[in-house]
Amino acid sequence: MRPPKEEAQDADPTVTEVAPGILRMQLPISIPGLGHTNCYAMEDDRGFTVVDPGLPGPASWTALADRLGQLDAEPRHIHTVVCTHSHPDHYGGAHQIREETGARVVTHRLFRNWWDPSDDGSETLDDGLSVDDNDAADAEQAASEAPDRGEQVRPDGRTPWGTVWERRRPPPEAASAMEGIDPRWFGAPVPSLRLDEAEMIKLGGREWVAVHTPGHTPDHLCLYDPEGGVMLSGDHVLPTITPHISGLSADADPLRRFMESLERMHHFDGVRIVLPAHGNPFTDLGGRADAIHRHHIERLETLRGISASLGPATVEALTQRLFRQRSWGTMAESETYAHLEHLRLDGEATRDEVGGFLHYTVG
Repeated sequence: MRPPKEEAQDADPTVTEVAPGILRMQLPISIPGLGHTNCYAMEDDRGFTVVDPGLPGPASWTALADRLGQLDAEPRHIHTVVCTHSHPDHYGGAHQIREETGARVVTHRLFRNWWDPSDDGSETLDDGLSVDDNDAADAEQAASEAPDRGEQVRPDGRTPWGTVWERRRPPPEAASAMEGIDPRWFGAPVPSLRLDEAEMIKLGGREWVAVHTPGHTPDHLCLYDPEGGVMLSGDHVLPTITPHISGLSADADPLRRFMESLERMHHFDGVRIVLPAHGNPFTDLGGRADAIHRHHIERLETLRGISASLGPATVEALTQRLFRQRSWGTMAESETYAHLEHLRLDGEATRDEVGGFLHYTVG
């Protein structure tokens, strides 16, 4: 039996220094394929900045307080939270930190609840928190400039390709742990500062450059410290697994955007260490980005072969040939759909709707 991937390993409670002045605090999560989120802490004369403070809820909050306690600090000492993208295992703790400490929340300009197909951006994300005029103006501008969300889950609960949207249910022990939790744990923060590509920000005594890396989400943000040679890569480049690419995206071709973002990793020649949101730090940014890129090129080639064998087929049928049975479901279908749409927009595939289901032919 193969050992679990790095990203699936349980959270280690030990705080470690992974680069000068940058501390890795692993927070527990229970998501298929993931066992922890790396929350990075950087101290300055005002207190701490934390990056990706884990899932919402008491378990993650207790772990964060424990890790900070090892540094002779408390959550009240956090003055800035960076969320690399709009998935709850990255921004979940930001809401509570902001309520407890008034910390500013830093994201990419396009930050929004992209992970939730029912969120069209019209609802207030941070109900109950005060938002100053600058925050509100930034949020309004970001929403107006964001790319069109395109095809999403339909009012009847069906996906664009015709199957019924199904959320993976949490394991029973996780569901039990969620009972009775104050709903305010699950708020998404309204950002205090939205960064654009190449904007500079000082955190933990370092000057960081904002690097917009859409694909996994449209709002994914990496941070690069050129002087120290550090890249905070979020979920964009992970050490041993490939991030999910969803067809339910604001981008018409999220796979192309992702592969373009991967190619950009070669522009950062000075990177000496990569700090991912899951798994262990690593050094070869360009090599790992190339490996993930190859994975998707190979997946496209596999889809060509499956389509040649099946002829016109639904996304579900193609998914069940592309993925192992244990992965079947809406997430796998969504990634298959993203690959098929990439081929269609490249002129390599056609689609037709038959009985409410999309049928694709590649080639």
